[in-house]
Amino acid sequence: MLARVTSGTAALGALKRRIDFQADYTETLIDAISSGVGRLVDPDMEEESTRPGALQTQQQLALQSLSIANRAPQALLNLFG
Repeated sequence: MLARVTSGTAALGALKRRIDFQADYTETLIDAISSGVGRLVDPDMEEESTRPGALQTQQQLALQSLSIANRAPQALLNLFG
């Protein structure tokens, strides 16, 4: 009878160790996944935050280009006129 109890206790102890190991592994895996997702999302957020400034700069350059292009014919007329 004592041998059965000892054997059962040993089996339960081994099972508890496996469960503890699995819980630790799962926690480590969750941390790794969270960290990986953070590294993937953070650069996208930086890119998205700079996008409006880039669009505004493009619009300003387009307006300046149109202004220069519209002045060029007048400058030529002034040279030859």
